[in-house]
Amino acid sequence: MNRVVDSVGEDAATWPARDRAILEMLYGCGIRNAELTGLNLDDIHWANEAVLVRGKGQKQRYVPLGDAAAQALRAYLGERSARLAAVGKAKQAATPALFVNFQLRGLGKVGGQARLTTRSVGRIVKRIAVLRGLSADVHPHTLRHAFGTHLLEEGADLRAIQELLGHERLSTTQRYTQLTTAQLTQVYDRTHPRAR
Repeated sequence: MNRVVDSVGEDAATWPARDRAILEMLYGCGIRNAELTGLNLDDIHWANEAVLVRGKGQKQRYVPLGDAAAQALRAYLGERSARLAAVGKAKQAATPALFVNFQLRGLGKVGGQARLTTRSVGRIVKRIAVLRGLSADVHPHTLRHAFGTHLLEEGADLRAIQELLGHERLSTTQRYTQLTTAQLTQVYDRTHPRAR
């Protein structure tokens, strides 16, 4: 996953800085596609290194903004500002949307924000994944699943993962974090007193 995220370039992305920031946010923060596209600029709390995420059922949660995601966001935001400035006042080039579409379609219209759609994010993720040798079945939710699974594999508490993913029930989190038999055996051998 790190290899794919780190390899976003001109060959795989229409807007490399934006597309890398998208992958970093999906994988690094474990947020849903709809949560990503719903983010606004003021949802990024730089001082607290956190992101305010609006999840299912109007629930809000804060998730940590990791260093890699923050760095990718800063690179993207510089390009985003330049792109909006180039459009100029002709289209009233201001939008609260964090992630905007490449053409800035929708700016200047009443209520138009040029916000990137979940469908577009799906296409971006799939294109990068396929060009990097992953299955065509990869989609934004795959990155969320990897986030939860990798946290658990590295020893994170299931309850903490539940909070980060914004799950109401622990049973939902458990489905995201299916462990292999080998991993379970290792944990058993390492921790159970009768395994020794």
